[in-house]
Amino acid sequence: MPRAASKVAVSVIVEHGAWSEAIAEPLPLLRRAAQAAVSEVRRLRRSRATWTPVVAVALMDDRAMRKLNRTYRGKDKPTNVLSFPSGEANEGKRRRLGDVAMALGTVKREAKAQGKSLQDHVAHLMVHAVLHLLGYDHEADPDAEEMEAIERKALAALGIADPYRPDPHADAK
Repeated sequence: MPRAASKVAVSVIVEHGAWSEAIAEPLPLLRRAAQAAVSEVRRLRRSRATWTPVVAVALMDDRAMRKLNRTYRGKDKPTNVLSFPSGEANEGKRRRLGDVAMALGTVKREAKAQGKSLQDHVAHLMVHAVLHLLGYDHEADPDAEEMEAIERKALAALGIADPYRPDPHADAK
């Protein structure tokens, strides 16, 4: 009998107070999104792993994200989300996947521009970030297609619409 997948342990540091105003309780949303990503990857890999993935999330403003993006990617502008895989040995019942940073201003602007709710966009970015922590990338087209397919399935499991589907109303605008 297959073992139940262990839950993802997510800790959140709210570095920018406006996050608490934008999303009253971000932890359950981030935890569900991380769990959806891990569950989909385990399903694809036919993994019966029982270890608990651990992820830390820093919710920050664009200014702090700009500093991170400049320091770690050489890009002097804020971005929506960054992932920092732990690179630690994975032994024991808990495995630290790494850290995620998310910038409220950028995320809010993108959600508005894309006609999405802030919660749905944050969930999508968390799924995306966790996939990076699990080793997925989107630099090459085949890798991007694989990663997007996993994102679509994880988000569908959360009841969130396909973020890569073209806007059916785009021609009417």
